[in-house]
Amino acid sequence: EGLRISIDDPEVQHFRSSVTGWLMTNHPHDCPVCDEGGECHLQDMTVMTGHNSRDYRFNKRTFLNQDLGPLLNHEMNRCIQCYRCVRFYREYAGGTDLNVFGSRNRTYFGRVEDGVLESPFSGNLAEICPTGVFTDKTTKTHPTRSWDLQTAPSLCMLCGLGCNTLPGERYGSLRRVRNRYHGEINRYFLCDRGRFGYEFVNSPRRIRSPLIREPGGSNPGVVAADQAVEKIAALVARGGAVGIGSPRASLEANYALRRLVGANNFFVGIGGGEARRLGIVLDLLRNPPARTPSLREVERADVVLILGEDVTNTAPLLDLAVRQTVLNVPARRARALDVPTWNDAMVRIVINRERGPLVIATPAKTALDEIASDVLRAAPQDIARFGFAIAEAIDPSAGAATVATDGLSTLVETAAAALRGATDPLIIAGTGSASESILRAAASIAWALAGNNPRTALCLVVPECNSVGVGLFGAADLSEAEAASARGGVGTAIILENDLFDRERAAELESILETARHVVVLDHLESPSTARADVVLPAATFAECGGTVVNYESRAQHSFQVFVPDGEIRASWLWLRRIGERVHGTGFPAWRGSVDVARDLADELPVFAPIRDLVPTPNREPRHRVPRQSHRFSGRTAIHANLQTVVPQPPRDDESPLAFSMEGSPCPPPAALITRYWSPGWNSVQALTRFQEEVGGPLRGGDPGALLLIPGQRSAHPPFTDAPERFAPRPDEWLLVPLFHIFGSERLSLETPGVAALAPAPYLALGAEDAARLGATQGELLKVALGGRILELPLRVMTGLAPGCAGLPRGLPGLPSIAGGQWVKLASTS
Repeated sequence: EGLRISIDDPEVQHFRSSVTGWLMTNHPHDCPVCDEGGECHLQDMTVMTGHNSRDYRFNKRTFLNQDLGPLLNHEMNRCIQCYRCVRFYREYAGGTDLNVFGSRNRTYFGRVEDGVLESPFSGNLAEICPTGVFTDKTTKTHPTRSWDLQTAPSLCMLCGLGCNTLPGERYGSLRRVRNRYHGEINRYFLCDRGRFGYEFVNSPRRIRSPLIREPGGSNPGVVAADQAVEKIAALVARGGAVGIGSPRASLEANYALRRLVGANNFFVGIGGGEARRLGIVLDLLRNPPARTPSLREVERADVVLILGEDVTNTAPLLDLAVRQTVLNVPARRARALDVPTWNDAMVRIVINRERGPLVIATPAKTALDEIASDVLRAAPQDIARFGFAIAEAIDPSAGAATVATDGLSTLVETAAAALRGATDPLIIAGTGSASESILRAAASIAWALAGNNPRTALCLVVPECNSVGVGLFGAADLSEAEAASARGGVGTAIILENDLFDRERAAELESILETARHVVVLDHLESPSTARADVVLPAATFAECGGTVVNYESRAQHSFQVFVPDGEIRASWLWLRRIGERVHGTGFPAWRGSVDVARDLADELPVFAPIRDLVPTPNREPRHRVPRQSHRFSGRTAIHANLQTVVPQPPRDDESPLAFSMEGSPCPPPAALITRYWSPGWNSVQALTRFQEEVGGPLRGGDPGALLLIPGQRSAHPPFTDAPERFAPRPDEWLLVPLFHIFGSERLSLETPGVAALAPAPYLALGAEDAARLGATQGELLKVALGGRILELPLRVMTGLAPGCAGLPRGLPGLPSIAGGQWVKLASTS
């Protein structure tokens, strides 16, 4: 009480300067070549404290660096022993293969030996490190100084969580992606897929010009944009068209296609099984049995039940949030001892190795098993029955007839008791298990709990960045499009940013391409669908156009254009607008920007009304715009010095308040328009705190985005009571279950060489008992009929895979997507 502290007393300033001097004694003076130069926290401190002379006269301490894999670079000579890396990696992210090693005055942060860091969150070390010990290795192939990157607020498009990002561009190519703080979603971190999986934007397989295949021709030829648009308009006008949307395309692009072909001819670009599962998720968002939590709210849960979802690989940042939940119950003992929450080291001493309740029921092992209190390995049907039994144990009215738990009564009672006694119980499920029953069981548990505990939360994982958004259009799925094609009712099929061969039952969906008289594809990359197209249009990626997507909790967020692409690449909605103007004339809206498209969508479909206000109205005055380029941006004339030495006029942006320039408003931008974290004297990411209301809190002015589905009252009746039949293994067949990999199960990210290097080769997995029953051994080739083809895949004997099930990786090149409940026969090739 009465304590007075001075932070600018001359003695204090001298002390701070001396600390910087100590840190610099062994630090190399390599700022001109260091990847971190220009946004280094130590560099900021050195300049701020006026440490501009080097008094150290002896040889500097040096280390050997390690090869940590294709994503991170290691330079230990820059280390100042701050311990941030091991504190994040081991204590927050749960990794075990990075540690600190010491001898005398030498402290080393790394692995026991060279090797790829195992945690899927290791890329965060590049931002956490205050110097340049850990840096982004993917930028080594296209190095650029941080102040020369053009950046804009954006979103990760590689899963359904909606993490915020800051992509950086230079010389017309995307150079890196960094985290953009959002207080309710990703906060300070990104997963490695979201951070490093951006190089599909620069891929040599990018489609950069319109292509037309002439009748009888095998390969399409490059044509002018107007010629391609006229060709498509003529096809649509002559024979009608159906539009196939996409859960990885923006709301604006899907709506533009819907306006072109008509609402009755627009189809959601997913298969029937996936559409049914997504339909259940949407119903539970509209009429929730319990609230849907943000990732920040997930961290506050004290008891967690995961049904059927491998969240580490389907929604990685959810894994990171769940890892924090197991500390919440033990932390109560620390609070009882009056240990404040901010005293993290002391809290962890009190907790020791104790962990709170986390129950996981999945067909195969997951990375979270190591911190789980209880684990169940079972087929999807039995996981659903396990869930319904828990719901019935919590509230008998939540179940139908009594569900036999087959020797699991103790685990059912343990899980039910933990959930009943929780302050913030959380149930996690999703579409990854390809089981509708698991989604229903999760909803039943949430309903049973929420009757007595309104803090109950239900988190449902969706597969793609705009799965919820495209589902809210209410359109039919691909099974209806397939039926229309079978009736011969498809003149021209227009496919939007979607590869039908990557969907469930792709062999059946191929009939759409076979029976349609003409096929038009708008996409970023070459694919089997573009190979079958008569006309291909080059679609802009998330970095090359603005767009809105909706995440798993129905939060709509807008991603802004980072740079203007070269050549004929255009936003999908812009291509469709040009086609629509030629087909419908003045009857088609003359949108000037994606904001205009969004407003028309909000007017036509009221569920999207909140997206009207996601983008502030652009100010026409350049000095009031938010610059995409740093005020330190250099070499504007040098970029084009081989052509001319005058400064070219930056492109105009009439649809957002951002400028393709370093000039603009000196005032801090609103939260939705933060293009970089910079404050006077703070070039490093530490400047983020100047944009927050408080450390760890929301951004000033509120975090961006708007929820589309506001939950109403809890239903008086349980949403589902139909438990499935008990799983019955077959003597000569196996039930296929999808297995996911953070590196490999998402096709776009595989265009990053480092990500592709970490992806597994195709395989088929069996448990040890099933492998013995088949008489097959590890690595032996097995024959399996899938997607109308006979595949030969090496066997991976997987400990913990449910008996009677065979695991097939999702998304790996050459492997079809499996449907829920699919059985296969296996045969050895030996």
